[in-house]
Amino acid sequence: MILRDYAETDGPGTLDVFSRAIRQTAARDYSPEQVAAWAGDDIDPEQWAARRRVARTQVAEADERVVGFTDVDERGYVDMLFVDPACARQGVATALMNWAAMTAAQLGAAELSTHASLTARPFFEAHGFAVVVEQHPVLRGVVMTNFVVRRTLQ
Repeated sequence: MILRDYAETDGPGTLDVFSRAIRQTAARDYSPEQVAAWAGDDIDPEQWAARRRVARTQVAEADERVVGFTDVDERGYVDMLFVDPACARQGVATALMNWAAMTAAQLGAAELSTHASLTARPFFEAHGFAVVVEQHPVLRGVVMTNFVVRRTLQ
């Protein structure tokens, strides 16, 4: 596996990882209605790719295909961290998290934060994040559950 900057051609691969991670991995913790609202069959691939391009996105690649991705901004906020379900528990998420922490520190951030799903919460806690608050955002008319989590950078 290699980590690299997002490339113009990574839109379809990152969208596929996002969709399959929600539909397969997160489906253990969320109802079918919640999964459908989150994964969104109506996601515009061009808008998705544009959003990934403007974010500081890092891609994990194995065998010349996208197997995960994340991003981080100058405040240390991680908007997305998703891994291909076929590559779960193989160190992809940890490698991406380490990249986010290193990049945020280089940008001058004092902490990392994100809105962790029920599924991702144990991963983030295992990587030193603490839950600040449980939230119940409404996505496409469906109530979800996630957690604001934070970790101080050293």
